Amino acid sequence: MALNYVCKYPSVQEILANQPISNELNELKKKRDAEIMNIFTGADRRLLVLIGPCSAHYAEAVYEYVTRLSRLQERVRDKLVLVPRIYTNKPRTTGKGYKGMLHQPDHREKPDMTKGLQAIRAMHIKAFELSGLPAADEMLYPGNYPYLADILSYVAVGARSVENQEHRLTVSGLDVPVGLKNPTSGDLRVMLDSIYAAQQPHVFVYNGWEVSTSGNPLAHGVLRGSVDRYGNHFPNYHYEDLIILSEMFLDRSLANPSVIIDTNHSNSGKKYKEQPRIVMEVMRVIKYSGQIAKMVKGFMIESYLIEGSQDSSGEEFGKSITDPCLGWDDSERLILELADAL
Repeated sequence: MALNYVCKYPSVQEILANQPISNELNELKKKRDAEIMNIFTGADRRLLVLIGPCSAHYAEAVYEYVTRLSRLQERVRDKLVLVPRIYTNKPRTTGKGYKGMLHQPDHREKPDMTKGLQAIRAMHIKAFELSGLPAADEMLYPGNYPYLADILSYVAVGARSVENQEHRLTVSGLDVPVGLKNPTSGDLRVMLDSIYAAQQPHVFVYNGWEVSTSGNPLAHGVLRGSVDRYGNHFPNYHYEDLIILSEMFLDRSLANPSVIIDTNHSNSGKKYKEQPRIVMEVMRVIKYSGQIAKMVKGFMIESYLIEGSQDSSGEEFGKSITDPCLGWDDSERLILELADAL
């Protein structure tokens, strides 16, 4: 037998019953969801900023980060809507590297996905309680979404998952904005195909049920740059890239044509300190072109308490053990400058 069955995964009902959210948080999430939705429909002209660590590996550091972010949100609330990026599972297609808190609730110990599921829900709930800001997480495993559906206000589908049919169909049934990244090849048609599929109604099998969806009009693109066959990085946030994408959106007649700019990954060439420059360059383009301004809804920024990254031992509090991130001081400065630029 190729598969070794370790233990039965807990049901959604079990997890939600044992780790419920309060009525207060539920009402706060509805309010926050409406604000974010209005950005994508164009009813709210503020920009969305999805900001936080590349991966959340230690809950206490995440709590400190979101508490600071909450205070910063109050300072820029008239210009920006801040969403903490709390990514709890990471794509590791080669099998190497940290796969996220879902796999390892303690990054120093062996995988335990049942404990991991409980740990990520507990972390999301407490981060929400401390900050009043429901978070964004990556949907690496579509079947896991119901375990966090009552907490998350934004979902991302990564560059390595965007062509997957299960991801596209699942997104069509979500009621929050979902950012679908361009694939690592940079092919914008693939991203647009994914958005189109997610905006359509579907019938499919999901978690043991035949389900039907009505389509998600808030599905949108995320530009993250591309990598060629030799490992060279190419950005796609420049004026020429954005004009081409806006015209491609018009050709496809998609609902709420929108894009978020990922300022790290291949857009920065993996040079995390370039993120502030990229944000301000895009802002200049937005001011230059009304067509682009209508399409660009915000930014995705990798940021943590301490800049850079460290090894997987994770001994330094608030420093990434995956991709390097901006430190807090630079992140705060960037958010304030971005607000002033609007």
